[in-house]
Amino acid sequence: MRMKVEVRLKPGHFDPEGDVTAKSLRDLGFPVSTVKVGKVYILEVEVSDRKEALKLAEDMCKKLLANPVKDDYSIEVLSP
Repeated sequence: MRMKVEVRLKPGHFDPEGDVTAKSLRDLGFPVSTVKVGKVYILEVEVSDRKEALKLAEDMCKKLLANPVKDDYSIEVLSP
């Protein structure tokens, strides 16, 4: 089963990479006010049940992919 996990900073957390990216884009002439940087993981898991796949992805986020103190995440099943 194929899934997408998006990890992003919770509101209020400092995003130095986003700030540098926004400044660089402005320096290049783009009318950008803010940039928020996140990560996208495309996962292939070997399960046949959607519920099990979502549980695995949730566990992966809690144990490795996201820091619960500073990150939010979303999980989407892309294919059965």
